[in-house]
Amino acid sequence: MQPVGTSETNRNSARRKLNVGLWVIQGLLAFLFLFAGGVKLVLPIAAMAKQIGLPVWFLRFVGACELLGGIGLILPGVLRIRTGLTPLAASGLVIIMIGATWLTVAMGSIPPALFPFVVGLLAAFVAYARWRLAPVRDKTARQ
Repeated sequence: MQPVGTSETNRNSARRKLNVGLWVIQGLLAFLFLFAGGVKLVLPIAAMAKQIGLPVWFLRFVGACELLGGIGLILPGVLRIRTGLTPLAASGLVIIMIGATWLTVAMGSIPPALFPFVVGLLAAFVAYARWRLAPVRDKTARQ
């Protein structure tokens, strides 16, 4: 027979581990998307046009979305303001990664498509976990 409160302690420990793991994943994804979005916004037009056969305005738009998504993964949780934006940012980044995976496969490159696919899966995990499993509470939420 378990002592009283042991299952509650185990549950809190598992929740704490999940929260730490989510913060690590969110930090890595935020770094990745801030870097990728920043590059798309500051790279010269000629360099971008050579690499990818998409309109430059579209790449700039995707870069802005990646930049905002990277900020949205971290800032609401750190400030504990509008924390519901984190799963929305992660969901938006999933959509971008679906497009990146599809585009990479369409260009005939299957192995390189694994990177955006895995990044998309991680973003989907963050979206679900921050929405259902371990949401961060707003400062104003009653304890």
